[in-house]
Amino acid sequence: MQTITLYEQDFYAWTQQQTELLRSGKWELLDIDNLIEEIESLGKQQRQELRNRLSILLGHLLKWHYQPEARSRSWWATIREQRREIAILLKENPSLKPYLNEAITLGFENGMDLALRETPIPLKFLPASCPFSIEDIFEQPIEFDED
Repeated sequence: MQTITLYEQDFYAWTQQQTELLRSGKWELLDIDNLIEEIESLGKQQRQELRNRLSILLGHLLKWHYQPEARSRSWWATIREQRREIAILLKENPSLKPYLNEAITLGFENGMDLALRETPIPLKFLPASCPFSIEDIFEQPIEFDED
């Protein structure tokens, strides 16, 4: 019969236990294997967040660029928000910067799906790969005239 560990039974309680063991220097009692797994997972979550935010940003940039007649305050605000949140993420995690080009490539796929879902633009009229430079993605001014 296999014993269920605290890690499997109550993850939050396990995190609190591990935190206390770290603080008190009780290294021999730490659950090293699961700590390693969780720390690796945290790094992967940061990469995933970057890809997710890029997906949203690129999808909205595609909509903005390929459907100018339908531009909205919502699209404009989403572009601003995602640019700001990505900048914060990269500032707080500068080691993600070398991953940026790969994240753009991967995020573009989901951004395309977003644009296809939210517009009537046929796939054949959208680019096969990301048409935006880093400057286009993060710095190109996006103006919205509410007149």
